[in-house]
Order: sequence, then structure tokens, then C-alpha cells
Amino acid sequence: MARDNRKLRVFQQADTLVLEVYRVTAHFPDEERFGLRSQLRRAAVSAASNIVEGSVRRTTREYVNCLDIANGSTVEAQYLVDVAGRLNLLPALVTSQLLGRFAEVTRGLQRMIATLSQAQSLKPEA
Repeated sequence: MARDNRKLRVFQQADTLVLEVYRVTAHFPDEERFGLRSQLRRAAVSAASNIVEGSVRRTTREYVNCLDIANGSTVEAQYLVDVAGRLNLLPALVTSQLLGRFAEVTRGLQRMIATLSQAQSLKPEA
């Protein structure tokens, strides 16, 4: 069952965060090129791309699995933003804004996962 990820608010938020993370990490020191900058970028991209991947999975169970992975990547990115803020690699205001936006994506993903899991458990067995 194909789903259009572009219509999902949570995907739009995650996608916007990818661009924002790339923008704010561009100014990280060179010694962080393969460290925190790379890890944070990969976590943000993973969150959005797993929503996309899940949208083309055939079963609800596979879709929920991809959303679970996206949720894990979102929480990872949130932690990495917090670390970057504590290391003064990001200004306090930027850190706070990104933390809030990642938390919003997490809440959206958790709602989707709960709703889809509940609907799946209500289906009669074939």
C-alpha cells in the first residue's frame, strides 16, 4: 500500500529539520567534520528518510517499523543537538529551537506509531 509521505506533517517537519541541521552545522569547527557534525546530519537525514522508506512498505507492520527507526533517529538527533549546545558549538537560542522542533517530530511519530499499531491489533486474522 503506497502512502504519500509528502502529505504527512511529521515528514514535512523532519525534512525541514534536515535542511536546518545542515545550515547550522556548516559552521562547526573542522575537527568536528567527521564527529558531531557528521553524526548529527546523519541522524536528521535518517529520521526523514525512514519516514519516506516506510511509506512504500507493503504492510502496516513494516511501516510502523520504519517509523520506529525514524523516531530513534529523531531522539538521537535531539541528543546530539543538546551536546552541541553544551559544547558551545550552537548558540543557546538555536539549540533551544532545534530541541523543541525535534521534540515535536518525536511526538508526531509516537502518535502515528500508536495509532497504526492499535489499528493493526484490531484487524481480524486472515
